[in-house]
Amino acid sequence: MPKTTTAGGPGTSTRRTLTAAARAAAKRAERGTASVPATEEESGSPASAERPLAGRTVLIDAPKNGWQDPPEPSPEAFEEEDAREEGSKRSTPSRRGLLTALLGVLLVAGLVAAAVLGWQYWDARRTETARTEAVAAAQKAAPIVLSYDYRRLDKDFAAARTHLTGDFRDEYGKTTKTVVGPTAQKYRGVVKATVAAPASGGAPAASVVSASPDKVVVLLFVNQVTESTQVSGARVDLNRVRLTMSTTDAGWKVSAVDAL
Repeated sequence: MPKTTTAGGPGTSTRRTLTAAARAAAKRAERGTASVPATEEESGSPASAERPLAGRTVLIDAPKNGWQDPPEPSPEAFEEEDAREEGSKRSTPSRRGLLTALLGVLLVAGLVAAAVLGWQYWDARRTETARTEAVAAAQKAAPIVLSYDYRRLDKDFAAARTHLTGDFRDEYGKTTKTVVGPTAQKYRGVVKATVAAPASGGAPAASVVSASPDKVVVLLFVNQVTESTQVSGARVDLNRVRLTMSTTDAGWKVSAVDAL
């Protein structure tokens, strides 16, 4: 006769126990904390590999003074940083501008120096030309201006005035008319002047005292032979005469005569 199992037998209690375990496992799976039996984890069975592993939580003790967040930068710090960046941006153009200005100054200085040197060279060339021309004009004018003959005073004085210029020509005209002319006629005076020269020949005795492109002072040694009723025979005088020569549209003329 077959064996009958009662409601309260061992089989019923076993099913109830399995049912409760399944419900507990389902709840643990929902919370992600399903426990794995030690036997399955150690054995390395496929069931243990399919089950999700629970994560680990690491606890770190707080410092005694508590956690401290890094300080946040202040608005002044941002402004200083912006100022430094703007200053760095401006520094390069300012340096370039300074360099450009310096080069401009050097260029202008070079041009000025070149202009000054050019003017000095041109002025020196003009002065040298003036010296040569003025000395030649003085050597030619001195014998005419310093000579006269009572028999042809008007002609001699007129010839002398062609070598004079400016106020000195007017002064010469007055002097010859009021003093030299009447005296020469009274004593029958004759004066002949020549520029002294070495006895062995050579250039006349003339030197330049000062010179500029428009004015040259020339020193001449002049021999004057004088004849008149006041002296017996001819008298020879060796004089030093300084002639100031000035340039005009008609060439170099005598603007002053000084006997030394």
